[in-house]
Amino acid sequence: MSETEKLEDTGLCFACGQNNPIGLKLKFNIISNQFIAKTIVDKNYQSYGGIVHGGILTTMLDEAMGGYLFQTGEPAFTGRLEVRFRKPTPTGVPITIRGWVVNRKRNIVEMKSEITLEDGSVSCEANARMVIVK
Repeated sequence: MSETEKLEDTGLCFACGQNNPIGLKLKFNIISNQFIAKTIVDKNYQSYGGIVHGGILTTMLDEAMGGYLFQTGEPAFTGRLEVRFRKPTPTGVPITIRGWVVNRKRNIVEMKSEITLEDGSVSCEANARMVIVK
């Protein structure tokens, strides 16, 4: 069995799995070479009152990049991830998560992702090097 065959979608992914009772259940679509999801984060995923936990935001940013590659037939692992938090992301309001490819070199894909608020401002962003599983 190859490594790729071992990477199956069980529906239990914390970020996108629709069968995970405590997951985020993000639903992404590919639009204009971007992997995009819209969601409202519940208060159960907060840190300070009314503010989404940074680890949850990081998960969403990572999923926008790794999930994009998985969806396009290139399963990958995150090799390096850098997150910048620009402003608090409130719970209970619509947000948009986007991920896209910046550059490719053999089995390394450089990607970016961001989370924007309703007013279009970026609350956080990430850069990553994803390693394609061969």
